[in-house]
Amino acid sequence: MKKYIKTVLTGIMAASVLFACSKDFLDYEPEGVLSNENVATAENAEALVVAAYAGIANDDMVGPLTSMWVYGSVRSDDAYKGGGGRGDVDVVDRYEQYNLTIADDPLDWMAPRTWTNYYAAISRANFALDVINQIPDADYADKTTRQAELRFLRAHSHFVLKLLFKKIPYITEGLTQDEILQISNVIDNNALWDKIADDFLFAFNNLPQAQDQVGRADRNAAAAYLAKLRLYQAYEQNDTHQVTNINATRLQEVIDYADEVTGTLESDYGNNFLVDFDNGVESIWAAQFSINDGTTVGRVSFVTGLNSPHGTGLYGCCGFHLASHNMVNAFKTDVVTGLPLLDTFNDTNIFDVVDANGETSLAPGITLDPRIDHTVGIPGRPFKYRNTVNEAGDMIYNFSWARDPGVYGYFGNMKEQQAPDCSCYVKEGPFVGTSKNIEFIRYADVLLFKAEALIQMGQVDAGVTIINEIRARAAASTQRQLDAGASDLYNVGMYPMGMSKEEGIKALMFERRLEFGMEGPRFFDLVRWGIAEQVLNAYLAVEKTRKDFLSNAQFTAGRDEYYPIPQREIDFTGGLYEQNPGY
Repeated sequence: MKKYIKTVLTGIMAASVLFACSKDFLDYEPEGVLSNENVATAENAEALVVAAYAGIANDDMVGPLTSMWVYGSVRSDDAYKGGGGRGDVDVVDRYEQYNLTIADDPLDWMAPRTWTNYYAAISRANFALDVINQIPDADYADKTTRQAELRFLRAHSHFVLKLLFKKIPYITEGLTQDEILQISNVIDNNALWDKIADDFLFAFNNLPQAQDQVGRADRNAAAAYLAKLRLYQAYEQNDTHQVTNINATRLQEVIDYADEVTGTLESDYGNNFLVDFDNGVESIWAAQFSINDGTTVGRVSFVTGLNSPHGTGLYGCCGFHLASHNMVNAFKTDVVTGLPLLDTFNDTNIFDVVDANGETSLAPGITLDPRIDHTVGIPGRPFKYRNTVNEAGDMIYNFSWARDPGVYGYFGNMKEQQAPDCSCYVKEGPFVGTSKNIEFIRYADVLLFKAEALIQMGQVDAGVTIINEIRARAAASTQRQLDAGASDLYNVGMYPMGMSKEEGIKALMFERRLEFGMEGPRFFDLVRWGIAEQVLNAYLAVEKTRKDFLSNAQFTAGRDEYYPIPQREIDFTGGLYEQNPGY
């Protein structure tokens, strides 16, 4: 049964509007400003923990914390910015072009806002820890558990900031404002990973394997995050972000922590992207949202509010986050083996001819991984497993749904969309929000973390066996599309045993792209592997022949792996923070 906390705080936070809280135990809205008087009570502590959970999903379209569609998808080879031309939300155009070359660009307001939003979330966690640390153990039965949850949330926030900015100050509880302003962002890369890991380790050692209230961090989530962190840490970078070594000790930790995670894959891949399966068997940890909860529009997520199909009355605005030709082509499979075309997938385009009805068809002799129809809107194929919406609207994706096909083409995004008649769906003016969870880690992640570590350590068959488990689930995920009228073009085969380490790593990298296409991890994967410059400039070389708007795009190694430290933060600390190289 859902449990609702409606506690009204009388101390801690300014009354900032919370775009995102969570269903179940997070349906609560703080009001007012806390005084320090009588704050250290178990009742107040519980409310503060709820506020800290709200903070990690308290984002919006221009300060994203949950969805990485801008930072990890558009910035990679998965997607184009989309929208109404290059000038529409032009800061994302500059991210896509790798044209953010100065740290104090007044037009760059998105990444600095994410920095601010995440440090606000960290501040909430630290304030709650300061209060809880003062409460005697005898007065607060859940004290250690709540401390562990808060340290988990703090580690999560620092982890994402590190992926985005690399050089960040690590802020803990028990510090005055003056002391915080003395914490530098200049820290050894490995040491910073360990600081984040220490918080996750505290959570791992002090949380129950599962929590009664969904959405709360548990030992399972901490183990998954430790596997993820140690995987990133294994790829050791120098000061200019180049991978110089892959640490076998860290890889073994990835395997060990992955083995601590309990979970299973959803029987159908598409379940992960439907609200009815929120907090399901594959979900390890997710941002929680709610609707019809007594607030004006619900605590729905608007972080992808710009991204719904534009040219249909079923949705709203604004046609952002469109699959690239390269992404679409990646779903080709060999007609005989059913395996991806690892080296030749992008030699020719598929679905690139639109007929008089605004639909496309696939040339003979080509088969597809069915995950394409869970990921990409393609003219002529059902959208979100539907062909109609309550007989009121056609759900066959059409060329007319594209806002600016002359610039960005006509492929849409599907995973982050819900059907317009979903009870999770709301429109505020032209913008679409939903109460669908946004996954931070799902079990497929954990499996592929382990597979990657195994292959890197030379246990190739063991890693490939895991990849094939992911592929077998993909092969079994076709019925929704076929029931909606999609033509059966699907063909997924299994990789053979006996592959070389190099072949295994290539298969692993490709599988991660197919499994998490347009979900946001792609850019961060490329940086972790040390191949961002190689892959992205090869991608751009071909895309420039397809899309004029990318004609001047160029990825610069040693700079573009990370965003600049916001200049206002450097100025605020009197120059204590050090800028990333190249800016």
